[in-house]
Amino acid sequence: MKTKTLKDKVEVITLGCSKNLVDSENIVTQLKGNDIDAYHEHEEDQANIVIVNTCGFIDLAKEESVDTILANVARKNEGEIEKLYVTGCLSQRYKDDLERDIPEVDAYFGTMDLPALLARFNADYKHELIGERKISTLPHYAYLKISEGCNRTCSFCAIPLMRGKHISRKIEDLVREAQELAKRGVKELMLIAQELTYYGLDLYKRRALSDLLEALQAVEGIEWIRLHYAYPTKFPREVLESMAKLSKVCNYLDIPLQHANDAVLDRMKRQITQAEMRDLLAYAKSVVPDIAIRTTMLVGFPGETEEEFQDMCDFVTDMRFERLGVFQYSHEEDTTAHDLVDDVPADVKADRANRLMEIQKDISLEKNIALVGTQHRVLVDRKEGGYFIGRTVYDSPEVDNEVLIDAAASYVRIGDFVEVEVTGAEEFDLYGTPITN
Repeated sequence: MKTKTLKDKVEVITLGCSKNLVDSENIVTQLKGNDIDAYHEHEEDQANIVIVNTCGFIDLAKEESVDTILANVARKNEGEIEKLYVTGCLSQRYKDDLERDIPEVDAYFGTMDLPALLARFNADYKHELIGERKISTLPHYAYLKISEGCNRTCSFCAIPLMRGKHISRKIEDLVREAQELAKRGVKELMLIAQELTYYGLDLYKRRALSDLLEALQAVEGIEWIRLHYAYPTKFPREVLESMAKLSKVCNYLDIPLQHANDAVLDRMKRQITQAEMRDLLAYAKSVVPDIAIRTTMLVGFPGETEEEFQDMCDFVTDMRFERLGVFQYSHEEDTTAHDLVDDVPADVKADRANRLMEIQKDISLEKNIALVGTQHRVLVDRKEGGYFIGRTVYDSPEVDNEVLIDAAASYVRIGDFVEVEVTGAEEFDLYGTPITN
């Protein structure tokens, strides 16, 4: 059993998406700003207080969150830690159930309860710390959350239940945060939100993502600006024109489409048709010819027939996305899709996910092989085994392709941009050699 420490030390554990990671980074920043020793997971093993920042998006994420809570309850029961707090999406959505089923947790907090969480430490929320976030990613890139919440009404999605309505952050505040991050060596910003393209409607009464990109372009030290989670319906096409014009905005767009069959899209309440999606993607390619488009597809939605699934497969085959991820439908209570019968068996969902990814693997391999012999600017992220590992402008961390550089043959510095010639290709990896002057 650990003895009582003279001063509290707090570990924050993050589950779920990059938006949750930013929330955890803000928790650590606020605690440190109140002279409380805090760190993000796995940096140390001396904490006497643990905060678990949970995800409640789909069943697998909820299970992981509950398992993590229970593992830390066991640590508390063994005397390894003294207090356990739970925050985030799962806690927002199921607080009453969690309090009943896992009473060993000292307190539960929702996604908007940071001041109440800080009060447990006799700490105050300090607005002046917003631009001083302690990042837990690699030091040369960071996520920049430009808004919170979502006003969309997709029938399968529980995010509005956990994150509330869309709230944009002011451009000047985001620029200030970007400037502070750049001073600390951040070179790449990943703009994230539940819905990027809605940005500004609440503050400026118009879609203002292009204005934000113009402002961030001027931040000295930032070299790449990457766009994540853009909704296709009523997509502001001027964003693509900004991408073509602004040198720091990566020719990369993460735009989850979710399906391609019109009947399924209607049941999903996506407010778009396949024809409209094709038109948007064609326009994107016309304005930014070398754009890399990342999307996600959802298989096994209630009522999805083999023919509807095949329609999606044909769409993916035609569109030849540079990057694609696949999710299996999760039947979430309190969503409008929960009123439908979850009638696609689990094994069919898994089979369809695998079949769709097999299509994408072939597309990805063909596209990667075509890159052999070409040259690209690569941001070096880390050294792993016998390779330095980096990314091109068309790749986001953790989810996309990587470029492997043989460390025995070449030396590059982590965090640097280097020119690389692609010498080999696999389905989701490239091999390259730095070009020396």
